[in-house]
Amino acid sequence: MSRTALVTGGTRGIGAAISRALSDAGYQVAANYAGNDEAAAKFTEETGIKTYKWSVAEYDACAEGIGKVESELGPVEVLVNNAGITRDAMFHKMTREKWEAVIGTNLNGLFNMTHPVWPGMRERKFGRVINISSVNGQKGQAGQTNYSSAKAGDIGFTRALAQEGARAGITVNAVCPGYIGTEMVRAIDEEVLNKHILPQIPVGRLGEPEEVARCVLFLASDEAGFITGSTISANGGQYFS
Repeated sequence: MSRTALVTGGTRGIGAAISRALSDAGYQVAANYAGNDEAAAKFTEETGIKTYKWSVAEYDACAEGIGKVESELGPVEVLVNNAGITRDAMFHKMTREKWEAVIGTNLNGLFNMTHPVWPGMRERKFGRVINISSVNGQKGQAGQTNYSSAKAGDIGFTRALAQEGARAGITVNAVCPGYIGTEMVRAIDEEVLNKHILPQIPVGRLGEPEEVARCVLFLASDEAGFITGSTISANGGQYFS
């Protein structure tokens, strides 16, 4: 029987690429999403991957959603915490609402999603938790104090939880993408992209969502059983850690 993988924010962008890669590799995939019903329906139509709607910022919604996934597809053995939002502003203009929204989804979401599946992983003596952080969680970024704080917190969460899961056969790792050619990034003004973003990337191009997905696919595999508490930087040489 194939393993069940749950990908948050799994119907668009990097998350969609991760969901597809896991499905192609034989996993039973559940793709969570928060709000875009049209995109989710189109994703299921194209891929056959089941989608489930809830906000990762709400603990009770996560517990209920995970329960539904497990009743339909089996126990979650691979969890990919990918869901994330941005509410950018320079700090002197940042509102409490923008701060709390990003922390609630991008950091608290890891607790809300991982906590309900952790007991089952411990009991079965197997689990893979893969957290999608960001290059800006490693180096910081002006105008993204909230986002950088949350994504740096994701790395701390990864390193601490990896130590707790190791003896139970559970690995916990992070992937830190740089600028990836998602719909959102490709919508950036071409002049800004060419003058200010691409020059920061030594390989001279944006990454592809599938390149991040391949990192996740490896970390989810049995072959990655000796790798835990690690961070894979998929940023084209933009930042070394």
